[in-house]
Amino acid sequence: MPIVAQSTETTDWVSRFADEVIAESERRAPGKPVVVASGLSPSGPIHLGNLREVMTPHLVADEVRRRGHEVRHLISWDDYDRYRKVPAGIAGVDESWAEHIGKPLTSVPAPAGSAYPNWAEHFKAAMVASLAELGVEFDGISQTEQYTSGVYREQILHAMRHRQDIDAILAQYRTKKAPAKKSQKPVDEAELEAAEGSGAAAEDDGSSGSAGYFPYKPYCGNCEKDLTTVTAYDDDSTELTYACTACGFSETVRLSEFNRGKLVWKVDWPMRWAYEGVIFEPSGVDHSSPGSSFQVGGQIVGIFGGQQPIGPMYAFVGISGMAKMSSSKGGVPTPADALRIMEPQLLRWLYARRRPNQSFKIAFDQEIQRLYDEWDRLDAKVADGSALPADAAAHSRAVRTAAGELPRTPRPLPYRTLASVADITAGHEDQALRILSELDPADPLTELAEARPRYDKAEAWINTHVPADQRTIVRREPDAELLKSLDEQGRASLRLLLDGLADHWSLDGLTHLVYGVPKVQAGFSADATPKELPPEIKTAQRSFFALLYHLLVGRDTGPRLPTLLLAVGQERVRTLLGE
Repeated sequence: MPIVAQSTETTDWVSRFADEVIAESERRAPGKPVVVASGLSPSGPIHLGNLREVMTPHLVADEVRRRGHEVRHLISWDDYDRYRKVPAGIAGVDESWAEHIGKPLTSVPAPAGSAYPNWAEHFKAAMVASLAELGVEFDGISQTEQYTSGVYREQILHAMRHRQDIDAILAQYRTKKAPAKKSQKPVDEAELEAAEGSGAAAEDDGSSGSAGYFPYKPYCGNCEKDLTTVTAYDDDSTELTYACTACGFSETVRLSEFNRGKLVWKVDWPMRWAYEGVIFEPSGVDHSSPGSSFQVGGQIVGIFGGQQPIGPMYAFVGISGMAKMSSSKGGVPTPADALRIMEPQLLRWLYARRRPNQSFKIAFDQEIQRLYDEWDRLDAKVADGSALPADAAAHSRAVRTAAGELPRTPRPLPYRTLASVADITAGHEDQALRILSELDPADPLTELAEARPRYDKAEAWINTHVPADQRTIVRREPDAELLKSLDEQGRASLRLLLDGLADHWSLDGLTHLVYGVPKVQAGFSADATPKELPPEIKTAQRSFFALLYHLLVGRDTGPRLPTLLLAVGQERVRTLLGE
């Protein structure tokens, strides 16, 4: 199988694939553009697992472009696939959608309230918008347009003439079962569906009845469904007769003139490889089994005079804080969902830094703050030249494409700080600007636009992914009872903090102050390092922080205290702490 070897080395995987793709393209089609491909079925929301089907060839194509080669990244919209099932979000709510099962996706009405003409266009549009934001350059191909305009007519007739050869290849796998594979974790149906990117691999491989095997499925001329059986075909005249099991309709047509049907998936995919001259295309993990679309296609493509693309199997993409992704389960995060809470650079980086055969998770929970911290540290290392080569390469692929640098936040303040500010200010932009301008008095933020779009992403995360009971609500009045119950040490710790507020009113200054108060109380310098302090100082710090949280927001925990203090404002802090 011509699958690119996936090394465990720490070198840049994109460069290695680009080397092989350029060499293979020069061998197969010298002087022509390098063709890489992806396939997406707009049968429902196109989720973040499907995005790997696009990002893997995109990153390779972009590297090839950077080296001065002409590249075409094809995205085949499998919008002529059958409507297989009603998505979980609609099933049980509107049973009428079930009547469309078996029709082409472009013949199914769009969801209620959509501005688009059909089901496929509705779900395609969201993905197209996300790809534009991510800087993905591609040539989109509608398979509905290809089939209904007769573009593939010669390929269809060729497949029908060679149906016995195709049937013989498929027959090798029909009775085979995949050998038992050792796995560190179970692979369930949901995971396989999430990983599947190129077409509907679960579809049958053609009808084989009393009239023989046929790799072509007509859509019914009466009910539009593909629940049809070819009952006769004449190679010379190309007359084809079919009957619909759904409505009983039957007709005879000339396939040389008929455009309302398609090749079955396991024949359709290799036909397109040959037709488009695809050099590189990844495939989901389900294609590693005998009889899978990719493996069978590697033999069938020869019937069309082509060669199988090289390309890696790509692994599962999960969501931090959520169950496995599966479009059949409903509520699966899409690229648009991710881009509402993170900048395109971060999302690109998540796909660029892991080899395709490595699974990874995309964070929609508190983990997103740690990911942003990691990204900002890498950004700083790249800026000062200390990043490792593979890390620097992944960073470069995240922030720019061959066409130029992606738009970025002018002042990329820490995401966790922005999230805390957005949480505390609850949409009041003037308050947000006041707090952010005080983070660094030596170089104050002068307008909120400097912190955008990162600020907007952090605000969206707070509003959509942080439960209401975890949101921060600052006390309106001091907790008189708690203040009255404090012992001498507690009152002294508050006094030390209040006395230092004015001189330490910046993010760094307040950080030094709140961590320093328990040190000073224990007889150490506020500048003492952890190595110079006994373990009990950490316990004292935790107790002091809990006291401040209770007095400010009525809880044991909350946003980082320096950010919280800035957000509350010096005058209100003094009031709530009993001054």
